[in-house]
Amino acid sequence: MQITDVRVRRIEKEGKMKAIVSITLDNEFVIHDIKVIEGEKGLFIAMPSRKAADGEYRDIAHPINSETRDMIQKAILTKYEMTALESQEDETYA
Repeated sequence: MQITDVRVRRIEKEGKMKAIVSITLDNEFVIHDIKVIEGEKGLFIAMPSRKAADGEYRDIAHPINSETRDMIQKAILTKYEMTALESQEDETYA
C-alpha cells in the first residue's frame, strides 16, 4: 500500500486542531477527515471518528498495526510541515 496523495486544509483558529487531512491510497481509495492535533508531546494524527450512542467516539477507519499508523502519520505530518513553511513564505512576500 502506498500513500499517493495527501491534501492538507489548515485550521487558522486557535486551538489544538491544526488541520484536516485527506489521504489517497494507491490512487484508488480516499480517507477524509484525519485531524492533525497539537498535543503535549507534539503533533499527532487522529483518525476519522463518529460519536456512538453511548457518547464515546469511535474511529470510522484506522490502521490495523503500528507500522501502518506510523507510515500514515509520517506522510501527513511531513506534508503539514511543508504547508506550514509555504504559509510562512507567503506571509514573508505579502
